[in-house]
Order: sequence, then structure tokens, then C-alpha cells
Amino acid sequence: MRREPEVTENALTVLKERYFKKDENRKPIENVKQMFERIAKNIAQADKNYGASDEEVKKTTDQFYELTASLDFMPNSPTLMNAGKPLQQLSACFVLPIEDDMERIFQTVKDTAMIHKSGGGTGFSFSRLRPSRDTVKKTGGVASGPISFMRIFNAATEEIKQGGTRRGANMGILRVDHPDILHFIKCKSDPTQLNNFNISVAVTEDFMKALEEGKEYDLINPRDKKKVKSLKAREVFDLIVKMAWKNGEPGIIFLDRMNKDNPTPKIGVIESTNPCGEQPLLPYESCNLGSINLKQVVKDREVNWDHLRKIVYTSVHFLDNVIDMNKYPIEVIEKNTKKNRKIGLGVMGFAEMLFLLGIPYNSEEGIQIGEKVMKFIDDEARKASEILAEKRGSFPNFKESTYKNDKPIRNATRTTIAPTGTISIIANCSSGVEPLFAISFIKNVMDNVKLFETNNVFEKIAKEKGFYSKKLIEKIADEGGAISHLDEVPEEMKKLFVVAHDVAPEWHIKMQAAFQKYTNNAVSKTVNFPSEATEEDIREVYLLAQKLGCKGVTVYRDGSRDMQVLQTKKSKESKAAEKAVVAQGIVPRKRPEIVTGKTYKMKTSYGNLFITVNNDEKGKPFEVFTNIGKAGGFFAAKTEAISRMISLALRCGIKPEEVISQLKGIRGPMPTWTKEGTILSLADAIAKTMEKHLKKDEQKLDLEYEQNRKEKTAKAKVDNGSLADAGIAPECPECGGILEHEGGCVICRGCGYSKCS
Repeated sequence: MRREPEVTENALTVLKERYFKKDENRKPIENVKQMFERIAKNIAQADKNYGASDEEVKKTTDQFYELTASLDFMPNSPTLMNAGKPLQQLSACFVLPIEDDMERIFQTVKDTAMIHKSGGGTGFSFSRLRPSRDTVKKTGGVASGPISFMRIFNAATEEIKQGGTRRGANMGILRVDHPDILHFIKCKSDPTQLNNFNISVAVTEDFMKALEEGKEYDLINPRDKKKVKSLKAREVFDLIVKMAWKNGEPGIIFLDRMNKDNPTPKIGVIESTNPCGEQPLLPYESCNLGSINLKQVVKDREVNWDHLRKIVYTSVHFLDNVIDMNKYPIEVIEKNTKKNRKIGLGVMGFAEMLFLLGIPYNSEEGIQIGEKVMKFIDDEARKASEILAEKRGSFPNFKESTYKNDKPIRNATRTTIAPTGTISIIANCSSGVEPLFAISFIKNVMDNVKLFETNNVFEKIAKEKGFYSKKLIEKIADEGGAISHLDEVPEEMKKLFVVAHDVAPEWHIKMQAAFQKYTNNAVSKTVNFPSEATEEDIREVYLLAQKLGCKGVTVYRDGSRDMQVLQTKKSKESKAAEKAVVAQGIVPRKRPEIVTGKTYKMKTSYGNLFITVNNDEKGKPFEVFTNIGKAGGFFAAKTEAISRMISLALRCGIKPEEVISQLKGIRGPMPTWTKEGTILSLADAIAKTMEKHLKKDEQKLDLEYEQNRKEKTAKAKVDNGSLADAGIAPECPECGGILEHEGGCVICRGCGYSKCS
């Protein structure tokens, strides 16, 4: 008898929305147990390729079911979503080449679309492209450079993600010695640009040496390998730091360090990673990931090493099978993936493991247990891969690899630490090797009901220690999720239950380095900074990461991507007018029995928005209705609230132009591009539709809007003279919850939304 999986209500909500098999009306037609049975049965079929009998396949199916249904291990999201379904695309990570050839570039655009449509994310290095203003001999013109082509890929992703199973996500990388590097470092300073990309600078050892010695380094044209000019390494590094301080990008990857660990250097050079930076891959290569829930391997304040070993062995078997069961979106990717058979076994729930062991995250003991656990997993994963090689053969490129004189091994890489995002919600644990983001947080549901999601390990220990209360939980959630400032909590518990913003940046890097030491690929991790952090603080972390052996760095300064409230004189005057209306006791006009109007369809990042604008008997806008998504959903509620307030204002005599002025230009977390221009948010979409309804000259309106945008931007000066970046709001675009920044991505633990998935 197979066990019944035990998942939280929050996990069940995510599974119903994103993972369960659905009918033609998008209604779930399986439950949690059936989902895990579907996955286990499908992935176990790969054993038949190696001569397994039906009875042996059934045994493997039972092992895979127990592995996942126990929540000891979760494969990456595409495997959960697609295994046993017609799509059957099971990999999350892909890297595609960008050649300095127009035909090949657009072939890669096509390949990218196919990958995004199937649920994968893509990484690119644009370093082979000739720089902007370089000569194009065939046409006699000049090259447009890497950033212009990044915009093409960004636009393609924007279109595909509207209808795909997962949101498309990209990594864009440029070598630090490319002539366009300064433009690249600043390419996301405008929050409306490249919002489907994470970007990272590929830093070389030569650059870091020049930085250390205070020297210049050379910029090389990739077209002819000739020097273009030299730059001071310190000035370039300072610009990277400044932009990372401003909005968290670009990140850094240590390219030579990644290639030092490249297991097949004769086959190809590593140029890029997947979107969150933890999986270096060769061009046209993919990797499937999975994570062990470390919370599950602690018993009586001790690590159960035997149980962990068993999980590792079964997980390696599972992930190797995924390679065979996968339906690859492009034939060449299947060929390359099967030649190297890379897998990426990682972890999640590390924060809870430390809680259960009684060890603070930001302590030397915490660093030591992280290193010890990852060494154990890496060693056992290699042994498991060697056992598979005895039965199934080594990966085909083995003789061309750095392992050629070692014992045959099945997988060219075995371990990766990924940001586990939604799968950690399913497993009810913390993400990756991150500290807990919040002890307790508020989850907003329909009808303004607030639910409090609390870490179950904290709740259990708080009850055992006698300081638990519902009032305490509500206070923790209301005050940001931390307990370090609360008198009601014992001091030893404050030291143990630290959250991300309690952990000093250097401890984040130390922990990342501890796991990197025994990880074949890379470690995805976000270094959190308080809002008052300086550029010097970020510089020190970058240098520490390089010193301690990390393969990349992602930082996030609290508030650096939050939306900034821009209040102009006009908006103040409008508020004064609103107060006057209230003071005069103005009441809205009654609605006539018959009104006439038009319904418009507007594309937004959240789906198609249908907007009806009705006129009164004088032909003036009188009311607005909107329809988007399912009834009772977050977006439907939001747009209904906006349209009701618009209708109330219009019926009270407020001019439509004033309503438009208040709503137009409001920026949400996910702008989108249409043939009519950029749609910044749902409110912006409604305002622009009202403008269209008023039949004003659209070209004039666009010019007015652009001028207004520039004026607002000019007023948005913040500390150190940089501009506030409104690229990602702190609220989840789907449920309004808190977004957590992790590994170059964002995740909402309230509903499972992920920017990268």
C-alpha cells in the first residue's frame, strides 16, 4: 500500500494551479497521490532501456513514488508538470549559442521559442557578436551590437510567455573584455527594458588580476580577436558595483573558474549558464535538476546519514532516467545532452535542518555543517553514478573528459544547488541553501481575509519552549517576518531563528562558498543587503566571493527594485479637488436604464483585459467595466475595484481626463509591449483605453506620455544620485503577497508565482 502524501493547503493550492493534469476546461483531474504516481510510473519506464523486467520496473516505480510522495526529494518543475503527459519535456535548463551570423541568430530565436513553449529557461552568451558600430563587410553597414539582439530575444520571450506552460526566462551574459561591456552593464538601468532577462558579466582571471593590481585590461573585438582599446579595471568594476547597488544587476560569474571545472573541455567551452546562474552548460546542452529536502533527514537533533545516502542513490537513478524519458524540444540538444548526461542534484530545507540541529545559520558551526552535508551528497552521488555506469555504461563523452583515467561514471556532473522556488513550497521547506525569508507572513485570500503562514519548525519549537501564541505569530507577520527585535522570544531562539535580513552579507557568501566547495556545477544564492547598504558593501562581497571560490554572485539590496511613489504637483492638486468634492457632499448621478458604449481588448502581462466604456446621454464617459481572468481571481478583483472607482468618479462629475491622468503611467511589476506601446500595469491599460475611447490623437498622446514619463523619472532621484528602478515590485503580481529574491529570481511563497518559472 503506497503512502498518502501529506502536503499543506498552500502546497495543494500551488499544485492545483500549476502541476495537476487538467481537462479541456483547465480543471484538475488528478490529486496529489495520482500526480506522484504519474511521475514515478513514467520515469521508471527508462529502466526498460537497460533490460529491466516488468517486475523490476514496478519496483523502481515504487521507489520513485516513495522518494517524491514522502517529500524527501522533488524534481524540477518541468518534470513535475510534464512527466506522463503528451508534452513530456522534463528539463528546466538550456544554453543556446549566439553566433556572429544573422541567419544563425534568428535560428536561435526560433529554438528559444520552442524551449520556452515547452517550459524551459534559456541562457546565452552574446560575447561572440561583433560590437556596435563595427564594420559589416557584406552590406557595407555597421553592426548594431549585442544589446540590440538581446532586445529581439526579449521581445520573442514576451510573446511566447503569454501562452506557454511556464514563463520564459533568459540569462544574458557578456564577457568583461567585450568592447560593448560598459553599455551591457547599464542595459537594465531603464526598468522597461529587457525585463525577461537576468544579466551577468563574465569576469575573467585576467580582469581580476588587473583589478587587484590597479591596471588596465584590453577589450577584444570577437570578430578579428584584435585589441580595440583598454579600460581601467577598477572603473569597470565600480560601474558593475554601482548598477548592482541600484537594482541588483548585473550579477557576476567567474568564467575561468567555471571552465576549470568543465568536465569535457575538448568537447566545448562553457560560455553561459541557465537563467539563475547555477548550471553552466555547453551550447545546445540541457540539464535536469532535483533537490533533496534536508529537513527530512534530521531526527533527535542528529543527521540521519543512512537515510540521506538512500535518498541520494535513488535521486541519481531518478535523474538519470529523466534524461532518457525526456522529449527534447530540439534534436541537437537531445544529442548533446545524452553524450554528457549531466544531472544536478541539489538541496532545499537547509534552514530548517539548522533549526532542528540547534545551529544558527550565521555561525562557523553552520558553515561547517553545510560543507559536511554537501561533501557527503557529492561523494555519494558520484558513487551512485559509478554504480549506474557499471550497469548502463559511462556517458559517451567519458573518454574525452577529465575523468578518462578514473573509474567509469554515468554522469558528467552530478550536483547543482538551484533556487527551488515552487518545489520548496510543495515540500513545505525553505528554498535551496537560503536562510528563511520570514518566520511568518501574511497570505491574502479573497474577501480581504488574511491567513498567516508560519514556518512549521518554528511553530513546533515555540510550542515546546512555551512562548508560542497566535498574537505572537500575527505580530511577527505584521512586522516583517523577523523575531530578532521581539521581547517575547527567548534570546537563544532569536539567535537560532534568523531570517535573510538578520544574516550579514559576508555570512551569505561564506555559506555559498561552503556548498560550492563540493558542488560540481554552481550554487544559486542571493546575498541580501539592507536598504542602507553602500556600494562599498557590495564591492566587498564581490571580492570575498572571488576569494572564497564561488562561481558567481547575485545581490539584492532591500528596496532597490521597489516601485517608487512619484507625486507631482498635479497629483497633489487632484487630491485637493477630491477632498473638496467630499466636503461639498457630492453624490453620484443615478445610472440611466440604457447606456451605450464600446468594449476594447487590451493585451497585458496578466492576460487579455476586456474594457467596456459606456457613455451618458451627452456622449461623455459615464462608467467603466472590466473583465480579466477567472471570477474571484486576484486580477479580476483588482480591475473590478479600479473600474468601480473610475465609474464613481465619472458619475460624480470628475473629468475623464483627470481620471486618466491619475492612472496613466502607474507601473506594475510586469510591463508588456503591444503595437500601441508599452502597457505598464492594469491601471495603465485602463487609462490608455479611456484615452482611445475619447478619440484623442494617439500620436500626440504618446508624445505627451513620454514627456510626462521623463519628467517623473527626473524627479525620482534617490541616494547617491541614481534613479530608482521600478523593474520588480515587492508585491506578487498574482496574489499581492511578498516576493522573495533568490538566486537572481523572485518567488512568492503565498501562491507559487515565480518570475523565472
